[in-house]
Amino acid sequence: MKNLMVRTHTFTMLTSRLAVIVLFAALLSAAPFHAKLAQNAPNLGAAASFAVLGGSAVTLTDSIVTGDVGVYPGTAVTNTRSTIIGTVHAGDAVAQKAYEDFLAAYTALAGEQCTEILTGTLDGVTLAPGVYCFAAAATLTGQLTLNGSSTDTWIFKIGTGGTGALTATDFSVIMPGGETCNNNVFWWVADAVTLTRSFFTGSILAGDSITVTGGSLDGQALAKVAVTLTDTDVAVCGTPPYYPSIKVTGGGQIPVPDPNSTGRATFGFNAQPDKSGGAKGNLNYVNHVTGLHVNGPVTSIQVIAIYPDGSPKTIRFSGTCGGTCSFSVMVEDHGEPGTIDKFGIRVTDAGGPTEVTSQRVISQGNIQFHK
Repeated sequence: MKNLMVRTHTFTMLTSRLAVIVLFAALLSAAPFHAKLAQNAPNLGAAASFAVLGGSAVTLTDSIVTGDVGVYPGTAVTNTRSTIIGTVHAGDAVAQKAYEDFLAAYTALAGEQCTEILTGTLDGVTLAPGVYCFAAAATLTGQLTLNGSSTDTWIFKIGTGGTGALTATDFSVIMPGGETCNNNVFWWVADAVTLTRSFFTGSILAGDSITVTGGSLDGQALAKVAVTLTDTDVAVCGTPPYYPSIKVTGGGQIPVPDPNSTGRATFGFNAQPDKSGGAKGNLNYVNHVTGLHVNGPVTSIQVIAIYPDGSPKTIRFSGTCGGTCSFSVMVEDHGEPGTIDKFGIRVTDAGGPTEVTSQRVISQGNIQFHK
């Protein structure tokens, strides 16, 4: 009987230990799942509608901004040949509240725990949702792919060691499903941000200044100091479109690669809503400097700015140009004879050429809005 009792006790102890081991293994296997869910999108509050927000100054040159523009406590907003599809708040109460909410979101992001430490340029890297950190500065080139659903959250923190700037040159971010806009991608940067010829996605919250030259930013440029945009396109996600019953036609040429160049790109297009609620038409665009040729059907059209009398001022239409190629065109009709009408284009192709040309005054042509 004694031997039986000892064996029973030993079996009970082994069973208990086995249960503890199984439970511990289960917790380990669940750890990555919990880490994935740990990131939280910050509440931008009043800053959510701002495509551009700076502390001391905002300078826009040959750019297109879709969303509000603000500065606080500074008051300087300098606009040179740029289109702002939104409201400018220069040192007013709206800008003050937006800036305060931006600072609160900046602090909240600083407290997010890193799930992985990154190094390198991120070229060819695919990342699931999470909180990714660079201990110091980050220099990015090539293509980053974010793999997840459009409701997932990605947070990138640069300079978690105390200092660090973000520099991106010829860098692009590819989103799940191919969308170009996502409200759940955030870039927290300890110091300054410099983007050059890059196609960036997400809300950038910088501890210093933000400078964007060429390319585009589908998201927000929010900086503690200044924001400077040159020949770029910035659009805050979720800007409500206004869908018209209007036809748009046009043709002519614009200077490339910048508004003062002698190089030329030619274009011709027609676009209008169809009976199904979509759009129809076609675009033909040739950049004679780079050789880029875009020819494809129009799939959507919308009015994104109007004059005080309610008539359309700026219209955007988009479409496809084969494979993964897509285009978005923004035009303005300033009446006859069309000498101050404007045309701008963005072309995106995951496997080929990409171009962003800000709105520029056309020559040898005309753009017309037809009711």
